[in-house]
Amino acid sequence: MTASPFAVRDLGVTPYRDAWDLQKTLHAQVAAGDAPPTLLLVEHPPVLTLGRKAREGTNIVVTRDYLKAQGIEVLEVERGGDVTYHGPGQLVAYAIFPVGRRVADFLRLLEQATITALHDLGLEDARPNPGYAGVYVTERDVNGLTYDQKIASFGVAVQRHVALHGLALNVNANLQHFDLIVPCGLTQTHMTSVQREYDLRGLNRAASMQGAKDALTRAFHTTFAQYDWTLPTPAAAGS
Repeated sequence: MTASPFAVRDLGVTPYRDAWDLQKTLHAQVAAGDAPPTLLLVEHPPVLTLGRKAREGTNIVVTRDYLKAQGIEVLEVERGGDVTYHGPGQLVAYAIFPVGRRVADFLRLLEQATITALHDLGLEDARPNPGYAGVYVTERDVNGLTYDQKIASFGVAVQRHVALHGLALNVNANLQHFDLIVPCGLTQTHMTSVQREYDLRGLNRAASMQGAKDALTRAFHTTFAQYDWTLPTPAAAGS
């Protein structure tokens, strides 16, 4: 059997700051060639993170005092994008992979891996939404208005030609927590989850976090099967 080109680590439920520190440690090791590319799978206690487009936090629609009372931390991070929510029932996957200058291609591969996993989980309408990062299922009419249905969000940073951060897939998350924000700054979008889609479609299935982890891991192996794992040399990086 051919060895996997990347390691997979399941962190269970881990506070965001702890996983963030681990990401940065692994990132430095991968960038130095001292560790293999690594996919981290994790759930976080409730937290809001602000990407580079969200420093003012204007898309948080409740007060910081309210969030503090609810035990929800707010952190500024180095990924791209706006504000997003992480919490129990959401599968977060951090891909500490070499990227070089292929950032757009890398994002498309993250997107494809997520779509493949969702198809595996029975949501065959999972698809990209042109113009927006993320994965969506079929839009829905709510009180006469049509809303996009977003099931997974993306945000990465690339430093020293290696990515950190990644994607967040709603498996059986508490979707009411997304009411604390305008997710990713998108006003015509509702957040959904694998479990919500099962329920609305009458599928009589329970969304399993372990099942989602297994499906996403398989999808990463398939999607990144032909990936170029080499890091640019200093000369090539500066050319």
